[in-house]
Amino acid sequence: MPNHPREEITFLMAKPDAVRRGLTGEIIRRIEQVGLKIVGLKMLRPTLKQIDDHYPKDEAWITRLGHKTLATYEKYGFDAVKELGTTDAEKIGPMVRQWLLDFMSSGPVVGMVIKGVHAVDMVRKLAGKTMPSDSELGTIRGDFSVDSAAAANRDKRAVFNLVHASETQDEAKHEIEHWFGKDQGLCDYERSDEMIKFPNPK
Repeated sequence: MPNHPREEITFLMAKPDAVRRGLTGEIIRRIEQVGLKIVGLKMLRPTLKQIDDHYPKDEAWITRLGHKTLATYEKYGFDAVKELGTTDAEKIGPMVRQWLLDFMSSGPVVGMVIKGVHAVDMVRKLAGKTMPSDSELGTIRGDFSVDSAAAANRDKRAVFNLVHASETQDEAKHEIEHWFGKDQGLCDYERSDEMIKFPNPK
């Protein structure tokens, strides 16, 4: 836990669909525009193993993917048995996770370490809701993606939602170490507006 909210760091990844569409610069602009700063930046073509180690492997998380998929099928009146061969969330979850791994390893990504006041919550607010079709205008996903779980499930692929953002400080710590190493090699600096916004107490 950082000593001060402005010392908090988080992880954001521009996914292959964002890189292919040339949106990385726009994503960075939005982050910096609100007063957050990027202290780590890396572009790479991830291996399947790197992506596999990035996402949780516990059964509860994977089964939850299956339940979310079934809920989407029910909401839109699609036949899960006809399209996936089952209504068992424990069997559907691994399918969905594999779609995610295939998508995330299909092209270059850009990993970022972001620092600033309540960085985890701020970055997730900027990103918007996980499903672009539910995201508010003004967010990254709400402005630049029209994808939905229903469309992705029927195509048997991951949702194209442009970015991944850590949900918690613990998750951010794990993901930063995974992509930037334990030494991290981060480059902190003082923004020109920081002393105006956050003057040191006398």
